[in-house]
Amino acid sequence: MGVTQRNVELVIGRLLTDEDFRETFMADPEQSLRDLLERGTHLTSLEMEALVAIDRKLWRRAANEIDARLQKARLKWPLPEGQQSFSDGNE
Repeated sequence: MGVTQRNVELVIGRLLTDEDFRETFMADPEQSLRDLLERGTHLTSLEMEALVAIDRKLWRRAANEIDARLQKARLKWPLPEGQQSFSDGNE
């Protein structure tokens, strides 16, 4: 498998499991992909065009079907009332 194909798979996986990245991508897909390129993710211009061309609603629909245990935790502060932080490692 080529390096860029592996990176396409990683971007798709991130779109499906990382809500923050998905929302950033939904707002501005081209910039999101340029940011990945700047951080060392190798994608060809054709791969970038193909990712941008996919109906953005697909990413949210597909992400909703993935088990929450596979989703990246999205931490927002402050925590909702009654919710405890798990940062102390005692759980």
